[in-house]
Amino acid sequence: MLEISIIKCLSDNYSYLIKDKKTNLVGVVDPSEFEPIDKEITMKFKRLDFILNTHHHSDHVGGNLELKKKYKSKIICSAYSKNSAPGADVKKNDGDLFIFGDTVFKVLHIPGHTLDHILFFSENAKVVFTGDTLFSLGCGRIFEGTYQQMFESLEKIKNLPKSTMIYCGHEYTLNNGKFNMSIDKENKKLKNKIADIESKLEKSIPSIPTSIEEEIETNIFLRCDSTKIKNNLKMNNSSKLEVFKKLRDLKDQF
Repeated sequence: MLEISIIKCLSDNYSYLIKDKKTNLVGVVDPSEFEPIDKEITMKFKRLDFILNTHHHSDHVGGNLELKKKYKSKIICSAYSKNSAPGADVKKNDGDLFIFGDTVFKVLHIPGHTLDHILFFSENAKVVFTGDTLFSLGCGRIFEGTYQQMFESLEKIKNLPKSTMIYCGHEYTLNNGKFNMSIDKENKKLKNKIADIESKLEKSIPSIPTSIEEEIETNIFLRCDSTKIKNNLKMNNSSKLEVFKKLRDLKDQF
């Protein structure tokens, strides 16, 4: 069984401490910075066996070297980038497995935000760590990849089991929700989700995790085939990729 703790880092980043309850293995996904993660490890586990990086951006690997030095951790990262994660030990390709005690993670290559971006998906634990590709009610900016790469990466995530819980890299959910509402005003499930998000954030509770099923129902970046969204964008005869490109451009200006 997998235990997940959410660690708030920097201004709006989330890192995730993971523990396999059977073997007591401990890992961290995307350690933005050393101190808040080290503090949590010191209080709870006093060990860190693995560091998992979804991509090379500094706000996802900033704690790598200090954590590795202190805990002698192994760093698991993408095989797809020249800008390798600091301290990289094991580089994973699309379809590779990472065995974490009783939890089996499958690595999927999801370029778009960066060319090296990967995710860690566990079918038996029903979780996926999506970094900066899929957010709750949003998706990442396209920095190194193409619109088509990002669209295809999101479709890959969309096709994971609907019960899968999503742990993403940032607390962008409320702003993402406002953008969704500007396009998808009649979506009752979206309205209810935004109300729930506002309630959680007022109490300083993360809006994460969310589920694949919930995102398919409310996240416009996963609904590029929606007749209503196409109609609202005046793009009734456009392809899903064309709709995605329009939405991503509008979000960049939002």
